[in-house]
Amino acid sequence: MSFTAKVVTAPKQRSHCLVVAVYEGGKLSPSAQAIEEAGGQLGALCKREGFKGKAGQTLLLLSPTGISAERLLVIGMGKAPVSANDYRKAVDKGLLALKNTACKDLCLCLGEVSVKDRDAQWQARQVAELLGAQQYRFTRFKSSSPDDNFAPSKIVFGCQETSQVNLAKAGLETGAAVAKGVALARELGDLPGNVCTPTYLANEAKQLARGQTKLSVKVLEEKQMKELGMGSLLSVSAGSEEPAKLIVMTYQGGAKSAAPVALVGKGITFDTGGISLKPGQGMDEMKYDMCGAASVLGTMKTLIELQAKINVVAIVAAAENMPDGRATKPGDIVTSMSGQTIEILNTDAEGRLVLCDALTYSARFKPKAVVDVATLTGACVIALGSHATGLYSNEDSLAEALLNAGEEANDRAWRMPLWDEYQKQLDSNFADIANIGGREAGSVTAACFLSRFVKKTPWAHLDVAGTAWRSGANKGATGRPVSLLVQYLLNQR
Repeated sequence: MSFTAKVVTAPKQRSHCLVVAVYEGGKLSPSAQAIEEAGGQLGALCKREGFKGKAGQTLLLLSPTGISAERLLVIGMGKAPVSANDYRKAVDKGLLALKNTACKDLCLCLGEVSVKDRDAQWQARQVAELLGAQQYRFTRFKSSSPDDNFAPSKIVFGCQETSQVNLAKAGLETGAAVAKGVALARELGDLPGNVCTPTYLANEAKQLARGQTKLSVKVLEEKQMKELGMGSLLSVSAGSEEPAKLIVMTYQGGAKSAAPVALVGKGITFDTGGISLKPGQGMDEMKYDMCGAASVLGTMKTLIELQAKINVVAIVAAAENMPDGRATKPGDIVTSMSGQTIEILNTDAEGRLVLCDALTYSARFKPKAVVDVATLTGACVIALGSHATGLYSNEDSLAEALLNAGEEANDRAWRMPLWDEYQKQLDSNFADIANIGGREAGSVTAACFLSRFVKKTPWAHLDVAGTAWRSGANKGATGRPVSLLVQYLLNQR
């Protein structure tokens, strides 16, 4: 799929489909007005079909008079000036309206749309990201291909002014790269646990680094982790035939002297709950318990695509949590890499057990900030639902940077408390810390647990249990929070 941007004259633009905007109340955009003047039909057709220009409304016309394109897609933008949400909704619904067409060549005259607090670069990026999201299909285990024919190969973002062209091209490049990273994260999440094992994730990281000068990968095996004292992480894989892996990806895109940002991903490739066995209903979705790791890999994919000028260390703690005669039992006490002892009261609170050793390990890279990503707690789903990622941080400026990146990327997070009062819930009679803190504020106490392993380093924890995948008829990984992470990293350059 190729993307470009240029100034276009709508009636003369040749393509399989020309896309123009109409605002609420029937007000035509400049390109739509030009088509109306050339053919004299557009306004009447909109009126006839009851098209009022509401955000997300669409009208597809075949072979209309007055234009050189084969089709004309009119999309409603809502009230002008357009909000960022209405713009994304309009573009998403517009692309969806082409799902059953054979269009290979699209021209979207959207550079002329005024979006509040956004420029042509942002607008073009949304087109590339949304198109990428709609093109994603998980068909690896399907015996037949999907029925829809929509697979465009050429996308033109139509600009109103020459000054917008370079901005739009940059936005298309970023959006296409983000879309590839999101697609990788979704594919890894959607893979079944019998395929996507810790070893598979390690091989995927190695594949990303193949032929790349900026990315190197090191994989620590269980023997090496034992030598490092990672008793917490290894307690999770103790009951599995699949060996745990600590995957370390080093991306050197900035100056050698610049401190990196560290990303840490939870990679539980399947979570039965261990001895604290989960209920059978819905357990198939526990293949998604590695979506934190998937998003970290997806983010690295995007950085490679963009050849971003920043230093990043990505660490994936990968393990499978299974019940077995050798499995960790409730009440067992393990020693983490940090030296802190942990009483494991519930083996289903395993994500924090792999993350804490990975967080300790990240300190050797002397990062300027650490961001961990994990499908950590069902409590976060209860608190925030599926719309916002839970954000916890020991540093206000880091939290603000991530929140702003989420708003900009439309991959929003919401900051939750990380107060000392919650730490008492993790007290243990027999060890330095317990791995659960009771029913109250479960997502908060999980973050409090992790906070004990980062010391003074600026750190943030993203709980994506509610945002990393969807259940029900549209079950599948979302690829979140790749967009948020990429935006945050790009803002650090």
